[in-house]
Amino acid sequence: MYHLNKKHMKIKFVVLILLLSVKPLSLLAQHRADQQHLTDPHSFSMILLGDPQGYAKYDINQPLFELCTAWIADNIQNLNVKAVLCTGDLVEQNENIVLNRDMLNQTSSEMWKSCSRAFERLDNKVPYIISAGNHDYGYQRAENGMTHFPEYFPFERNTTWRNICVSTFPNRNGIVSLENAAFEFDDKNWGKLLVITSEFAPRDEVLNWAKELISKPKYKDHKVIFMTHSFLRERTAERIKEENYTITPNNWGEDIWTKLIEPASNIFLVICGHTGNPENFENSVAYRVDKNAIGKDVHQMMFNVQVLGGGWEGNGGDGWLRILEFLPDGKTIKVKTYSPLFGISPSTRHLAHRTAPFDQFDIEMK
Repeated sequence: MYHLNKKHMKIKFVVLILLLSVKPLSLLAQHRADQQHLTDPHSFSMILLGDPQGYAKYDINQPLFELCTAWIADNIQNLNVKAVLCTGDLVEQNENIVLNRDMLNQTSSEMWKSCSRAFERLDNKVPYIISAGNHDYGYQRAENGMTHFPEYFPFERNTTWRNICVSTFPNRNGIVSLENAAFEFDDKNWGKLLVITSEFAPRDEVLNWAKELISKPKYKDHKVIFMTHSFLRERTAERIKEENYTITPNNWGEDIWTKLIEPASNIFLVICGHTGNPENFENSVAYRVDKNAIGKDVHQMMFNVQVLGGGWEGNGGDGWLRILEFLPDGKTIKVKTYSPLFGISPSTRHLAHRTAPFDQFDIEMK
């Protein structure tokens, strides 16, 4: 019995020596996946997600979008994230159970559930604002105004909307929905901001609602960001004049500019998605600046990554997103293009930032 105890004591002693000779586990553990940081600690940010339909339409791609939203949730504090913006086309087809194996392997219900599951990462943590796209309506491509958006994204699912959603307008089915909604933010350096999102190809009634809202005394001095799915064409940055969708009534990019954006005195930024080309990254983004009716600059930015992970049937976008850093000068937004998919591994982290002029630039209000 004595020899057995002595043996055990020797084993314990060796184990103790080994534990003391290695670094603490906290020092050996990998740091949280490549957290990003603001260039100025007094800034805040908004994260921009491009069209996620390519992630949703194949089950093997779906975890990549969840990685994006999980990364955002992990960076809310250190990036001081006030909101997440998404350009829409959450699904490939809004209402379809026939699987075209050349372009998807998920039913519409499976795609909606997948996208909803990804956004659950952000529920009750940060507001996300979505501009529903053409694929989110009708059966396959906006044949009509039917959509499952309100079913999967009801107002009550995210408590962070409660105190900032200041106005909504009914969707094409007469249902009050976050498809047409306005959200108010406040920052000591930027003052009051209003982010307005709209349905795909918004009706005149929607544009009039937005126009009347930003003209009210309460909001006329707010800095306004307007989001809609379809507005600019890729690379050329031409405003879209017409599209081949049967959903009616409608307004395309040039109509939206003429009826709402140009006459407004306080819209300074328009964000959209929709168009893209798999040839290269430059063909999936666009940017332009025009003067509004009173001579102020209106910045217009298109960002759609769905083809940037292997084309239309690739992985859905390689995890690319944009970090919009609002600097404390109250007039500059630093735009960075980043991928959590590449950033999560030390072996690919050097690929996680895009630094071409169309990927990384400053938006300056004048």
